[in-house]
Amino acid sequence: MTLIVSFSSLLVSVVLLQLSSGILGPLDVLSGYQENFSTTEIGFLGSAHFIGFFIGCWWAPRLVGQVYHSRTFAIFASFGTIGILLHMVFVDPYAWAAMRILSGLCVAGCFTVIEGWIQAKTENANRGKSLRLYRSVDMCGGIAAQILIAWLTPAHYITYNIIAIICCASLLPLALTRIPPPQTQERLRLKPKLAYQISPMATAGVVVSGITAAGFRMTGPIYGSQSGFSNFEIGVFLASFLLGGAVAQFPVGWAADKIDRRMVLIMLSFFATIACALTIYMPGHFPGSIFLATIIFGFFTFPIYSVSAALANDHANPDEMVEVSASLLFYYAIGAIISPFLLSGFIEQFGVNAMFIVIALFHVILVGFGAVRMKLRPTPENRTNYVYTPRTSFLLGRLLRKSRKKSKEQK
Repeated sequence: MTLIVSFSSLLVSVVLLQLSSGILGPLDVLSGYQENFSTTEIGFLGSAHFIGFFIGCWWAPRLVGQVYHSRTFAIFASFGTIGILLHMVFVDPYAWAAMRILSGLCVAGCFTVIEGWIQAKTENANRGKSLRLYRSVDMCGGIAAQILIAWLTPAHYITYNIIAIICCASLLPLALTRIPPPQTQERLRLKPKLAYQISPMATAGVVVSGITAAGFRMTGPIYGSQSGFSNFEIGVFLASFLLGGAVAQFPVGWAADKIDRRMVLIMLSFFATIACALTIYMPGHFPGSIFLATIIFGFFTFPIYSVSAALANDHANPDEMVEVSASLLFYYAIGAIISPFLLSGFIEQFGVNAMFIVIALFHVILVGFGAVRMKLRPTPENRTNYVYTPRTSFLLGRLLRKSRKKSKEQK
């Protein structure tokens, strides 16, 4: 309880940010269809979000060093609010893409500040509890955001005003907190090649994770809309993916700590391919059966990033772990930027099932690549503990570094 109280303002900001950013993605899909945007143009909005996300991840730590944490948070929250409010001023897919870059900047920048704050104020004695609390709040906020889409009217200025208010409200808890801001950390060096040099399999895993998670969350509303789902059913469809991912964390984490993590990735991708097939061939495409298949799909795909991060850290020196985390997020962003535009293009050409067909294809490639890597490299003797890793900012590696370093040294 003491931990919850001490971080309450930061956690409220997390929930508000998740609500505003989580609602905006599916709402833009529904609004885009109402404004006669093409499927590919709608998919490009999702790619634009992750372009902004990557820029924000890179820029935010540098901005913190110049204007400190509170001002940095205010700057990025302002970007997000402005982008949301402009939607009904300029109703054009390319203008909306520019606005979604602002929303991506907002998410990356604000979470960089929050995670830097939590990392600086967390001690070794409560580090595990802090991580679990942060991850739980982050996941619950994401699930709630998908459900709330049912009560919002697409392509309406009041709807976008409500989301902008929620985004702007995330400033208040941080402005009112009595927790002193942390000291500015050293600048993070981004070394894109580092992750691939340390673990090609982990790098491939995070790319496929970006293609899967970002592709589903950004083009999933397209799938639901073209499948005849109501707004509420679209929200449940998207939330089912996150629910499956939340349920998976304990059993997948247990398996990742017991057997070769490359085998875990192979098994996850194999069953993810089966889940895609279930969704494609579901008799009659009844929403209830598709929601169940989506939970299974989320169960086997959502943990891939965390298992890949654990695999990379198994081969990294303790002093490299932060830079490895940044490098992995770089490759995740590449997959996330490409995926929505790619999947929406295939949907436009070949129909809604193309989304799961293309995702399944990438998982088949990961299975094959994993089998090759297992023959080329033995399992490391000393391994880090599996930790669920949200894809929110480069600075999360600092929050996880001490626990990973300690676990590796003890084994």
